[in-house]
Amino acid sequence: MNPPADLTLGTRRSQAAVLALLGGLLLVWQWPAGAGEPSTLERAPLEIVTEDERHRLEVELARSSAERQKGLMDRDHLAAEAGMLFLYAEPQPPQGGFWMYRTRIPLDIAFIDAEGRIAAKATMQPCPSQNPYDCPVTLAGVTYHAALEVNAGYFEAHDIGVGDCVIWPGSASKCAHLRDP
Repeated sequence: MNPPADLTLGTRRSQAAVLALLGGLLLVWQWPAGAGEPSTLERAPLEIVTEDERHRLEVELARSSAERQKGLMDRDHLAAEAGMLFLYAEPQPPQGGFWMYRTRIPLDIAFIDAEGRIAAKATMQPCPSQNPYDCPVTLAGVTYHAALEVNAGYFEAHDIGVGDCVIWPGSASKCAHLRDP
């Protein structure tokens, strides 16, 4: 004897719901505890060209306002050769800046000018406060078109400084001629 059609449909919906729930649990189980949500941002290769060396990173691209606002919040780890590149359609003023609210890892930040060069940089420490207004803002102090966040200490360890060139796909970097032939 076959069950009524509406009961079969209900059973199929229940099975689909259970499978969706199991899939979600599997995703949570596979993602490291406390690591924050897995990123869905586009990734791209990025190169920092210094006088002596080329440093290659894989960065997440934060293009929209919402992506830039979230940044690296709620993450416990950033891979050694990774970062986040904040892209803007319009130049950002010198009084623009970044804060570390809900950001758990210390970061270096480079503010990148219209030519693709690092115009200013700073190191930022996590802000433990639950009140965002208690978190300090790191001001750029220069007009910038993009900002790059990497693990704190990366710039010093690799002797990366103001004036060094940053190149990524689609950048209008005037120092792009420095790419490998």
